[in-house]
Parts: sequence; structure tokens; C-alpha cells
Amino acid sequence: MTELRIAIVGFGKIARDQHVGAIAAVPGATLAAVASRNASLPELPHFATIEELLEQGPPIDAVSLCTPPQVRRAQAAAALAAGKHVMLEKPPGAGVAELDPLIAMAAGAKRTLFATWHSRYAPAVEPARQWLAERRISSVHISWNEDVRVWHPGQGWIFEPGGLGVFDPGINALSILTRILPKPVFVTAAELGFPANRQAPIAANLTLTDISGLPVTAEFDFRQTGPQSWDILVETDQGRLTLSNGGARMAIDGKVLAEAPDEEYRGLYRRFVELAATGASDVDLTPLRLVADAFLLGKRTIVEPFVD
Repeated sequence: MTELRIAIVGFGKIARDQHVGAIAAVPGATLAAVASRNASLPELPHFATIEELLEQGPPIDAVSLCTPPQVRRAQAAAALAAGKHVMLEKPPGAGVAELDPLIAMAAGAKRTLFATWHSRYAPAVEPARQWLAERRISSVHISWNEDVRVWHPGQGWIFEPGGLGVFDPGINALSILTRILPKPVFVTAAELGFPANRQAPIAANLTLTDISGLPVTAEFDFRQTGPQSWDILVETDQGRLTLSNGGARMAIDGKVLAEAPDEEYRGLYRRFVELAATGASDVDLTPLRLVADAFLLGKRTIVEPFVD
């Protein structure tokens, strides 16, 4: 099998912590270069920008865009125009409609565009989806709270327009929700807490439902200290399903039925290799649409300033 030669564009915390090791662990994938203004890997060719990478870099087949979402559209367009397959870290862009031209470009070039949702690859997500498919669901509650200073240190872009604020992690919960529930959901109301000195929310409460009226609530907060919580509780006619630790553990009425080590990003790169072999694309924008609707419907409140 010919290896997919991948360049990482944007070499921040997630790229270092997750992408490098995942590429090394996946058969058929190899890391060939890095493009980043501020970081590099000593053993690999390094370029300051994606333009330098595409013009001067070694032979590559694909790019994995780990840059902030505000700049990904232009970078993805450049890579597709150069004949490369493209993986987009989540969220896939700063807006929803900007993905449509990229989808068309990828189809025209017979190249892969892969909008990734890494939390869907958590080990308990598929067991949860299968279990819920045979039960009657009565309610869902999401509690997805973490400390922004721990998980996004010094990343001011996350509070700029297009950075999504607390929805950067919150969209992970929505990606799981839209995978495990049997019917599509939509936002009916939202409350968004904006720091007085920032342009994106630091906290959010959402109310969602589906066509049958299923009550779904979600709370996201970037100000959590101490233990972090990434949990989804689903009440059914045959017990309570709890997805915890970001989808790594599934329990029914407290009894753990599925739990495994985190291999989310390995799953993403296995899928990327599979897609690139045929030039197929995988672009599900459902979680991003829910976030966009939360902004459209959200009641905005001003909270205390956030100082990193």
C-alpha cells in the first residue's frame, strides 16, 4: 500500500499532543512536513506558511489543517488547488456557508475533504448509538465544562469572531449527540454569556429538541476548575445511559458496559487514509449548524471580563 504523505499545517498543542502520534500509529500514513509560524519538529522539513510548503516543500499527498478556524478556508482552498487531500480539524470553519465552495472544489478535483469530529471516534460512542437505537428516549442532558486556561492556554483566537469560544469544546458534545440519537435535533433557545472584553461566549445553555419533542438540554462552561466534566446523560425506558469522559466510558444505571483507551485521532487518520484512497469526501456540518443556530437564537448576556 502506498503511504499517504501528510503535512501538518499549524503546530499548536493539539497537533503536538494528538496528530503526530496518531499519524505515526496508523498504517498507510506518514508525516512528511510541518508548516507553522512558531513551531517545528527537528527531524522534519519546516515551512512558515502553507504557501511555502506547497511551493518549496517535499512531495506530499495531503495536508492536515490544525490552524485556528478563521484561516482554514483559504488554506484548504490552496491545498485543494494544488491537488492535495485535506483534513480539517474541528470546527471545520469559522462559518457554515464557507464550506460549500470547498466541497465543490474537492469533488471537481477528485480529492478528499474530510471535516473531522474526533469525539465521534471515542470508544463508547458507537456502543451508545447501538444501545439507544433499540430504546425509547425520554430526555437528554449534556454537561460539558472545562477550564479554558488548562486546555487553551494563551490561545486568544478562541475568543475572537469565528473562534467559537466555549463552543470549541462544546461542539464535541454536539458531534456525539448528533451521532448517537436516532432523529435529527435542532436548537430552540440559547443563553450565551460573553465576557465584557471578548467577542465569543465563555458559557452557554442550550435547549434543543427533535421532531417528536424530545427534551434536550446542554450546558457549556469554560470557567470550570477542579475536576472537568464531559458527560451526556440519556434517560430511556430501559434505564439511564451515561457517556462520560468525553465518550470514553458508557454506563447503564451506573454499570460500565464500554470503556477503552483514547484512540480518537488514530480513528480519524484511519478514516482519512481510507477516504484518500478513492478521493471520496466526508463533510458532515450538522454540529456546526447547531452552533450557528445557537448564535442566531441566543440571548446574549455580559459576564465578568476574562483575563488569561
